[in-house]
Amino acid sequence: MPAAHLLRDHLPLLLELDRSRPVLDLACGSGRNGLLLTEHGLSVVFADKSDSALQNVAQHLKETDLQGRTWKVDLEQAKSTPLSGQSFDAIICFRYLHRPLFPGIKNAVKPGGLVIYETFTIENQRFGRPNNPDFLLRPGELQSVFEDWEPVYSFEGILRNPGRAVARVVARKPAAIIS
Repeated sequence: MPAAHLLRDHLPLLLELDRSRPVLDLACGSGRNGLLLTEHGLSVVFADKSDSALQNVAQHLKETDLQGRTWKVDLEQAKSTPLSGQSFDAIICFRYLHRPLFPGIKNAVKPGGLVIYETFTIENQRFGRPNNPDFLLRPGELQSVFEDWEPVYSFEGILRNPGRAVARVVARKPAAIIS
């Protein structure tokens, strides 16, 4: 499966970053999105709780000699702040929602860095899974999380082929925000 369209469309923004820190592929799964970034010379941290997914990513990185490392982490562990003390040029996240991570995501992106985020909205219930409201964004929720950042792109609505309801945000952390 190829990398997400949103990521491919905004790849030039990531390539313009000073690359002083890696990009975090949050809840990376198979790593398809982060691997696209490594193929373009970016260093990526692949974060997930799945041993098998991370082993597959690590094997691919080894075979291709690309810049990246894996980070086994349970992002939903109670009373955990896994992003505390971390710093990244950008954080990408696709098809994953754990609302308590939003403050950590915002703090972990360096000033001038980017967030590229896409996940399902409550409207996705009509298309099937995921359909649990705990894992679906409310109208305008993702945009409001990053409302104090410089907007680059946002979309909320229905996508076809396959049909799904998503919210998308690409935003730059203002240099004046020091978290």
